Order: sequence, then structure tokens, then C-alpha cells
Amino acid sequence: MALDSATTAFLAQMAEAGGPPLHEMSPQEARTLSDGFIELVGAGPEMARVDDITVPGADGHEVPVRVLVPVDDARGVIVYLHGGGWVVGSLDGYDTLGRQLAERTGCAVALVDYRLAPEHLFPAAADDAWTALQWLAANRTAYAAADAPLIVGGDSAGGNLAAVVAQRAVRENGPELALQFLAYPVIDCDFDTPSYLDPANELMLTRDAMVWFWDLYVPEAKDRTRWEVAPINAESLAGVAPAAVLIAEHDVLHDEGRKYAEALRSARIPVREKVFTGQMHGFFQFVNILPGAKDGMDYVVEAVEDALAGADIAR
Repeated sequence: MALDSATTAFLAQMAEAGGPPLHEMSPQEARTLSDGFIELVGAGPEMARVDDITVPGADGHEVPVRVLVPVDDARGVIVYLHGGGWVVGSLDGYDTLGRQLAERTGCAVALVDYRLAPEHLFPAAADDAWTALQWLAANRTAYAAADAPLIVGGDSAGGNLAAVVAQRAVRENGPELALQFLAYPVIDCDFDTPSYLDPANELMLTRDAMVWFWDLYVPEAKDRTRWEVAPINAESLAGVAPAAVLIAEHDVLHDEGRKYAEALRSARIPVREKVFTGQMHGFFQFVNILPGAKDGMDYVVEAVEDALAGADIAR
């Protein structure tokens, strides 16, 4: 199916603005470009409370976290890890998405401002995600009941981090997760899959851009096969949280997202998977810009509702 008309128009508008492709920018130029979308997205719904906190890490680094609390005694806690190739992305850039997710689920949503590459190489981002998840699990009574479900989610590189911490929670006897939701996640470092090589997928995210992101975050080739950065390479996925996986039809990461969903199923993990036709990589984050973002949010909210109710995710 062709790209939907809203996405086509959005890409045309970006092309008219000009500028070099992402992989020819400096990291700071890419961050400036990303921050430019904040005004387009607009403000999110009002919250009962917004806490900007810092979570102490084992290495002495403090991880900034913004907790969006829609109501007193939230129904659960969602730890959200933003996308951006481990290089771009910010709390402000995902504030509106987080507020919409919080309002619609009745859960406190914690946005994690993990360290970015290339200033901080792998595994800094993954370690910050794990630190934040552990702290929020231990301190969830500040936002919800002591037994409130804990959920982790993210998009793109954030989906990668969510998948990694979901595995780590099992490997290290960490907090129990009711759900992991992964929007077009980075799962592997294979740039030669059919979806990577399909010219129709060279849209907002390109093969060259993904090579650039990997080079900045994981410059050592020997590290790129480790499960902590390529979750598909885990020896076992047994026991990880049930998963809801969102796949964009037109995306260089399409094939690896589907491959991970199948690997989870093979490990007897309940999986809900949907390919969003007519959508490109990035659609989920563009709330109030692309109609596909609402469809993606509807899908995530439904999965969260089922997880909160203890219903079967695999449908």
C-alpha cells in the first residue's frame, strides 16, 4: 500500500524546507532539527501533577526523568523511552505524547532522558533505561498503588531500549513487567534485510541514517551482536513480558521488528503485532501531525488496558 496522503504531504513539506540528509549532519544539527517538531506537535493535556526528578545511577550519573501523573492513584506506571537513534530526542520532544498516553490510560508515564551518543557510547543509554526502570519500580507508591502494574515502552531506539530492559528484568531478577510495547524497534544491526534494501522505504529514516546512528552509539563492531544492543541475539527470550509490537509498512526496520515478534512467539511469549499500512518509520511520535499517530496510540492504549485487566495480550 502506498504512503497515506498525510505522510506524503508531510514529507513534501520537509523537502521544501531543504537541508542536508540526516547522515550528513552533526549530532547537534540533528538534535536541532528534531526539536523543531516540538512546536508543530503542540501542548498536551493537563496533568494532575508533573514531577521532574533525577534518579541516581550506580556509576554516579543521575538520570533525569519526567513523571506525568494524570490522576491521583494512577492505575499503573509506564516507563517510556524515546526514539532518536540513541543520538537525538528529549523530554520536551516527547512531552505531548507522554501526556496523551497518561490521560488515555490513567497511568503515570515516566519519560526517561537517557544519555545520548556520541558523547555517551553504548551501553550508557541502556544502563540509564535500566536504572530508571528499577527506581520507578521501587518507588511506584509515589504515583500509584504498591501493586500497580509496571509497563515499559518506546519507539525506534527507545523500542530497542525497552526490549533490552524487558530482557534484563528476567536475567537479573528485576521488576515484573505487565507489558512491553515496542513501536518499530531497532532489534538488530543487519543493514541488508529486504526492508533495508527496498528503495520505497527510504523515507524519513534511511539506511544511511541507521548506519550513522549505529556508528555513533556502538562504534565497536564486536559489540553490535550483543543482546544488550541487538535484542534478537538473546540466547533465550523465555519469561520476558508480553509484547505489543507496532510495525510501519514502509520502514527500513520493518523486517527486524517482525522477526522479533516471531522470536517472542517462539519463546511462548504472548505477542500482539500489527503492521500499520501506509505508514513510515516515525509515525507514532508525530502526535497531532500525522493521523497514523492516533491509530498507533489507540493500539497501544488497547494493549495497556488489556495488560491492566490481566487479559490475554496475544490477539
